[in-house]
Amino acid sequence: MGATLEGKLVVAISSRALFDFEEENRLFETGDDRAYMKLQLDRLDTPAQPGVAFSLVRKLLAFNDADAQRVEVVILSRNDPVSGMRVFRSAKHYGLPIQRGSFTRGQPPWRYLRPLRANLFLSTHLADVRAALDAGVPAAQVYPHSVHASDAHPHEVRIAFDGDAVLFSDEAERVYQAQGLSAFQAHEATHAGLPLAGGPFKPLLEALHRLQSEGTPFMRVRTALVTARSAPAHERAIRTLMNWNIEVDEAMFLGGLPKGEFLREFEPDFFFDDQTGHIESASMHVPAGHVASGVSNE
Repeated sequence: MGATLEGKLVVAISSRALFDFEEENRLFETGDDRAYMKLQLDRLDTPAQPGVAFSLVRKLLAFNDADAQRVEVVILSRNDPVSGMRVFRSAKHYGLPIQRGSFTRGQPPWRYLRPLRANLFLSTHLADVRAALDAGVPAAQVYPHSVHASDAHPHEVRIAFDGDAVLFSDEAERVYQAQGLSAFQAHEATHAGLPLAGGPFKPLLEALHRLQSEGTPFMRVRTALVTARSAPAHERAIRTLMNWNIEVDEAMFLGGLPKGEFLREFEPDFFFDDQTGHIESASMHVPAGHVASGVSNE
């Protein structure tokens, strides 16, 4: 039987999201790709420092054991194949069992997401993230200068999600932006019993739910909904998750308060939000990624 990714949680990630290649990237952006390749080759035996999404990847891979390979991480990078050697060597140095990767030397790599059947794509390149979202793949632009994850929870992968335009559709957000807070609250109270449509990250939440139920006793998933909603609009969000038969461990209804300090206390390995203002607030405290979807990103 041939190799297959069927049934696995597949994470596709760029090299800059996994490792700290910011110094090298500054040279890459000058347009001198030969100099960039030489620098990466010169540093071939020097492991890159962990990047923003390193903790998330390491913990997800810890769900694999001798009995089952539940998670697959694939490098999907605009780097060249020579630089790819350093990426794989760095992964090996940190004990990350990453075996697959595509290196496109500046060309958009997102087109390989479909044959990978990826559940998540993390990249620092906004255009690739937008293309992935358009193709139906949960994707986020990693902020490379985000604070790195805490090491306080070695046996839990902690992931926090915004609600509207991330887990849920942007239906309610459109009402808010067009008509204001009072109309939004009234709309959501009236429609409290009607589940929201799924947003771009519903498939990832479902995959994490399966991973939790099928996974190992040595690792678990802990999720949080972190939303600007407040009562009475909270009820529709909760009832939507109930309708999906998916539970989150924590829910924060912040009524517009800045999310960063609350996320600092939750200590996620990653936080996803559709609004850059929330991501900028969050990135001072936790790893964060921008989900470029919905009305706020049109």
